[in-house]
Order: sequence, then structure tokens, then C-alpha cells
Amino acid sequence: MSDSVQQLNQRFRGYFPVIIDVETAGFNASTDALLEIAAVTVHMDEDGIIAPADTFHHHITPFDGANIEQAALDFNGIDIHCALRGAISESEAMKNLCKSIRKAQKAADCQRSVIVAHNAAFDQGFVNAAIERSSIKRTPFHPFVSFDTTSLAALALGQTVLVKACQAAQIPFDQKEAHSALYDAKKTAELFCFMVNRYKTLGGWPLS
Repeated sequence: MSDSVQQLNQRFRGYFPVIIDVETAGFNASTDALLEIAAVTVHMDEDGIIAPADTFHHHITPFDGANIEQAALDFNGIDIHCALRGAISESEAMKNLCKSIRKAQKAADCQRSVIVAHNAAFDQGFVNAAIERSSIKRTPFHPFVSFDTTSLAALALGQTVLVKACQAAQIPFDQKEAHSALYDAKKTAELFCFMVNRYKTLGGWPLS
């Protein structure tokens, strides 16, 4: 096992961080459609510095009976009837995601994956609901533990809004691309890595 795998395994108490962002047709994970999901994994180098690694992304067809709030579609700009979205069923998307994350988690010798997200409770709720609807018995994700970059950014950067936190960290952010799960997941991953690495350079982990 490489030093980088050992360090990542140890850095988050055996958890494998997976940065996730979702776009939805409302705020209720039980009733409202999941329309897009993106996930970004991280890797760690021999110096203990983490960086974004692999990206997973799917547009999703609303599940049968899903509630669709027009205000949510207006906000995220998603046309659920556009064939160019290349949307697949929620079940297929979640099974593909879980399979890929389990493989990456195993390669990192971690025990469980943990969702990292901006306002993590929202994304985690939709992921958990979609996994349950998809009858996935072997989910890689911890059912309730999450790392919330909103709270981390408030502590580290004095900001809670994703774009403002990225700007404070000098991470380029194009607001025209915002509210795409893929773009927001990538930027959240950059932000998470920045904050974790900054803590290390300031003398944190491993504590001396």
C-alpha cells in the first residue's frame, strides 16, 4: 500500500470523502425529483496534500410520481423534456455512482464513504432518498455523517455562500456556470481541498 493511500485512509478516520452536488425539482427529498448528480473523489500525495481526482456525473429522469416545482426548474435552468440532457433513470444513475464510489473507496483502503457538500444535509437527503428508491442494499455512503463545506468555509474563510467562499480562497468561479451539479461539485471539491490543505500548512494534522 502506498504512503498516499495510507495517509488518506488515516486523514478522515477511515472515511473516504466524496464531494457531491445535486440539482432537484424542489426541496423535499421524499417527493421532489432528483434531476442531476455529480460526485468528485479526492486523492492525497506523499506530502499529505489532497486534490480532486475522478468525476462522476449523470442527468436523471424524474422518478415515477415525482413532484416537479416549476420555480426550481426556473432557478436551475433544467429542461426535463430536453433529449440532449442524455438523462438516465434514477436507479441506473445511483447504481452506477455507488459502484464507482465503492471501487474508489476500496482502492483507498477506507471503510466508508462520507458525503462532502455545500449545505450537506440537503444533498445527503436527496442521495439517501434516491438510494432507497433504487433498492440499493450496499450503499458506500454513511447514512448520516457528512462534511459540510458551508460550516468549514465559515470557520476558515469567514464566508458561507459557495461563490464567496471560492472567491475568498482565490478559486475562479463563473456564476454563469453555477447551479449545474457538475460545475458546483467541482468547485466545492476545490474549496474542500483548499481548506483541508490550508489547515495542514498552518500546522494542523498530524497534530504534533
